[in-house]
Amino acid sequence: MDRLVYTALNSLANLRDDRVVSAQNLANMSVPGFRRDLPNDGAARFLEAMGAQTSRAFRMEHGVHGFSRAPGPLEKTGDPMDLAIADSGFFVIEPANGGEAALSRRGDLQVGRDGSLRNGAGDLLLDNELQPIILPPFREIVVDDLGQVFVTPIDGAPGQRDLIAMLGTVNPPDDLALRKSPDGHIRRLDGEALPAPDQQARVVQGMREGSNVNATAELIASIELQRRFEINLRMVQTARDVDEAGATLLRPPGG
Repeated sequence: MDRLVYTALNSLANLRDDRVVSAQNLANMSVPGFRRDLPNDGAARFLEAMGAQTSRAFRMEHGVHGFSRAPGPLEKTGDPMDLAIADSGFFVIEPANGGEAALSRRGDLQVGRDGSLRNGAGDLLLDNELQPIILPPFREIVVDDLGQVFVTPIDGAPGQRDLIAMLGTVNPPDDLALRKSPDGHIRRLDGEALPAPDQQARVVQGMREGSNVNATAELIASIELQRRFEINLRMVQTARDVDEAGATLLRPPGG
């Protein structure tokens, strides 16, 4: 009977992990450029007893969680400080926590007190040479589809546009394994340095990309996870009832 109980408990533990991923996605549904986390399917492992494998298999976590590279919906805002990548690719950023360079799709930009170009999370946007972008005081900013940043200085002549920097963008190949680090930023799975900016991503100004989380799909998945949780819980309760019934049959008469 303990086999049934441990099998159900193993399933419950994995369902808990899936529920955490689903809750994470729903919590970040309104974050610009958020990439949907994918559950870790893991792998089957056979139980070993007395130095040999048995026929009992358990699902165990294997590797790290992935994320969806599908693009999110683009919203036209008309704000020149909103940027988006029209197809595949990422901005290269330096996280606000000071970690290693990472990739991001978030393009709700703002100018820091020191003139640095940052996204809504406070991460620094880097140029094609992986240096922070510092903007002088300006009246107007224009970013073309290559990521070149032009500004009209406050004291500049009408129509004057100075090239300040080029946004660092990279379009990594599909076979390059990426992951989300513990700080939530996208980096290479093997821990190596990110590919150098290749400017292959097409940048659009006045557009903002939303999260690629589908609220309806996540809610349906959450309901399904709850049903599976209840089924496994019933298995544990059934195992208890069967065990109690067996114990009753073994009692001596009049005991």
